[in-house]
Amino acid sequence: MHSPEPPGGNRPTSRDVAAAAGVSQATVSLVLGDKWRGRVSERTAGAVREAAAQLGYRPNLAARNLRLGRTRTALLVVPALTNEFFARVYHGAATVAARHGFGVVLYPSPAGIGPAKDPFASARAALDGVIASSMATDALQAFGGTDLPLVMLDSDPAGSGAAAHVNLDIADGMRQVTRHLLALGHRRFLHLASAVPSWTFDVRAAALAETLHGATVTTVRAPLDVQGAREATERALTAPGPRPTAVVCDDDILAAGACKAARRLGLRVPEDLSVTGFDDLALATALEPELTTVGLPAERIGERGMAALLAVLDGREPEAGDLPVNLVVRDSSGPAPTA
Repeated sequence: MHSPEPPGGNRPTSRDVAAAAGVSQATVSLVLGDKWRGRVSERTAGAVREAAAQLGYRPNLAARNLRLGRTRTALLVVPALTNEFFARVYHGAATVAARHGFGVVLYPSPAGIGPAKDPFASARAALDGVIASSMATDALQAFGGTDLPLVMLDSDPAGSGAAAHVNLDIADGMRQVTRHLLALGHRRFLHLASAVPSWTFDVRAAALAETLHGATVTTVRAPLDVQGAREATERALTAPGPRPTAVVCDDDILAAGACKAARRLGLRVPEDLSVTGFDDLALATALEPELTTVGLPAERIGERGMAALLAVLDGREPEAGDLPVNLVVRDSSGPAPTA
């Protein structure tokens, strides 16, 4: 099919698209600005998009955004770029943003522990809003003193003064994994907890304690890296007293360290020691045996976070309710060993 040429062979304009589609320039603006629903028909919107594609038309986003008083850019703040979970959160947010003509800039808070360097001093005028995921308590200080709308992901719904919160049902995830181990006969637990002070890890600890129903638990904290987790687990498993039969880890990376500790001590997983994680990273199936863990819909929370920011910007109420999580049972958990 021959593509129509704009008059004079110059760069096509919205007037050219309107002429090719047989509609007004206002209709072109509505369709290409994603504001057409309820105003023009699906058929008309399709005709405008087809004409724009055939002409190779690209709207002047800078001029449009200047008229609208928006940059159509969101900032996503995450604790670290080295964790696969946050890459998936970004992908989900960016996918929704792209459907609405927005871009997402990724900003890592150093090591996930605060306070982060204030990202707003030089970028405030270039942003429409901020999404912050799973931030350590002190890192939230960086969000003070700005009038940009803030959406918090996996964070305390009672704090931060955010315009919206999108959370996973973290407590239910920990309850699921704990009940799974209790059903396997485990009564002596080691909780390998993250050393990072944050709401999401506090929720995990509280849910574990509430679900144990008289079983004993020893809690040790470890940095979010394999070596630190291995060393902390080795110390706990060789301490005086009855050895735990199950290690409940706040994160899959911690669980990898726990599995290494078990091997170094000559313990079999899961025959002598069950190990569980949290997040269901790719690492969970790279381990041998594969890791029982709690699957978190990382892309979905990114999608919901961006949708919530768009709702706030449009004066709408964001979608409510926590996102469900699911227990993924693999071979690292088994019946408690007999005496």
